[in-house]
Amino acid sequence: MKRTRILVVDDSVTIRAMIESVLEQDHRFEIVGIASNAERAERLIAITNPDVITLDIKMPGMDGLQLLDRIMARKRRPVIMLSSLTVRGERIRAECLERGAAACFNKSHIFSDAKGLIRMIHLAATGRAIREEVAEPALV
Repeated sequence: MKRTRILVVDDSVTIRAMIESVLEQDHRFEIVGIASNAERAERLIAITNPDVITLDIKMPGMDGLQLLDRIMARKRRPVIMLSSLTVRGERIRAECLERGAAACFNKSHIFSDAKGLIRMIHLAATGRAIREEVAEPALV
């Protein structure tokens, strides 16, 4: 079985470690690179050709939205935007989707909804639509 190749892009070492911890639990995924900024992410995209990218919105220098635009202009691929700002109804969430993101995930739920993140990445990798209830974890 071919594993889904994932590039993780986030300026927070803690968030990168959390995402890595969650994704390593699923044998269908292979993390092919981890980047702390957009410039490094662009180099890793060229080298690793990931199937899916998880991308932080707020980063110093080039932010995630600017990088998303560049990714979509070069070679469209599923990008899941990660931010605590991407809750349902927020303008930034709509903007991410309008610019070509496959989905948005609230990164404050990485551990509490790890299954939701894994499901979202798997759906994005297989080209299936991500329903709103999958993309927005239930708040408890």
